[in-house]
Amino acid sequence: METLGEFLRSKRDAMDLSLRELAKRIGCTAPFLSDIELGRRHPSDDVLSKLAVALEVQEKELRGRDQRAPIDDIKRVTKTDPRFALAFRTVIDKNISADDLLKWAQGQSGTKKRT
Repeated sequence: METLGEFLRSKRDAMDLSLRELAKRIGCTAPFLSDIELGRRHPSDDVLSKLAVALEVQEKELRGRDQRAPIDDIKRVTKTDPRFALAFRTVIDKNISADDLLKWAQGQSGTKKRT
């Protein structure tokens, strides 16, 4: 399945909309929209709603393509143990892919689990 950013770009291209034109329609900058399409940033609920209207798709369809973990879960885990925040930042800074991280985690069957 296409990511949110990939879907936005293919839909925008199919509608023959430039990045700048779509950004103007939803009230954001072209660089911000580009970052969303490239997966470097994530849209707020308001921006996601505006994108759905501008691209003539259901907001639910866009939300279904958002592959982020629920933010409340991330906040809860990092608040409970701040080392998780450092771990998340380190993974991102080192450009470790989600697939590589999952493979590593699945290979750690004998390690201590957090409680």
